[in-house]
Amino acid sequence: MPPVKPMLAKSVAKIPPGMQYEAKWDGFRAIVFRDGAEVELGSRTGKPLTRYFPELVSALGERLPERCVLDGEIVIARDGHLDFDALTERIHPADSRVRTLAERTPSSFVAFDLLALADESLLDVPLTDRRALLERALSGVTAPVHLAPATTDLEVAQGWFEQYEGAGLDGVIAKPLTVRYLQDERAMFKIKHERTADVVVAGYRLHKSGPVVGSLLLGLYDDQGRLQHVGVSAAFPMKRRAELIEELEPLRMADVAGHPWAAWSDEAAHETARLPGAPSRWSGKKDLSWVPLSPERVAEVAYDHMENGARFRHTARFRRWRPDRTPDSCTYAQLEEPVRYDLGEILG
Repeated sequence: MPPVKPMLAKSVAKIPPGMQYEAKWDGFRAIVFRDGAEVELGSRTGKPLTRYFPELVSALGERLPERCVLDGEIVIARDGHLDFDALTERIHPADSRVRTLAERTPSSFVAFDLLALADESLLDVPLTDRRALLERALSGVTAPVHLAPATTDLEVAQGWFEQYEGAGLDGVIAKPLTVRYLQDERAMFKIKHERTADVVVAGYRLHKSGPVVGSLLLGLYDDQGRLQHVGVSAAFPMKRRAELIEELEPLRMADVAGHPWAAWSDEAAHETARLPGAPSRWSGKKDLSWVPLSPERVAEVAYDHMENGARFRHTARFRRWRPDRTPDSCTYAQLEEPVRYDLGEILG
């Protein structure tokens, strides 16, 4: 019975040998419960996702075994590529909007583990046996439900790591062959792409604990010379957060007037430019105010994935200051574009 917390993965630099390998999907992790006519989708945090994906609930009820619990990922594909933005649009309070989007951008479910079948819990069953049962349970399954490809061949996994990014996936998951399903434990390994970019540091937000830096606001110049907000860098030790306040003080602007992101509080402005503080269902009542900095300082950050070629998909990791770089040299042109790869080649 829900909730069940998914097994997690810890980051490693290289693909480890002697394991089962799968693609790392860029969607919403979900535990699916089916008991006859009842279908529930549980999120990573345990909160239900069921109401946001009515078309998937229907498809799962038709295609899954009568009673089962599956671990997998909810994804949305557009033009052979995963679209995370379309996925986040589903988390909407209006049922009418959710159903409209369900028709316009239907979702899919990629299953990669089996936690229960009929009356049997499989949590204490080794991965290799769970995988065999999953393959039998989903034999002949049709879209929008998919069985995630898996291999124990390290060379094949390395090929997936290099190719699949072009379809919007962001790495490879490695699973020990004998691992039991350990809820909320980092018992698997994730290997993600990491690249670096030089970005303009154009502001910061204060940390919730007090007057120290919580996150740096990062920007890149587009081909029209506009500084676009592309993400944040936020993982700093507390001592470093305090040091950053002092380091950035000479760049602090008295107010946002004259800053490239001066219109950040105007909701309409977010339609034509990427600005910090964009209203969203995720931010809720969170304080999105920020301290403007004169956009003169350049930092090198590490990132793993660009979302729609416009912004960092996850929080970027600060590497170092780049006093040798000028802000106007920080453009999108420096970013490496993965070779496109059709999602259909992965899911069949």
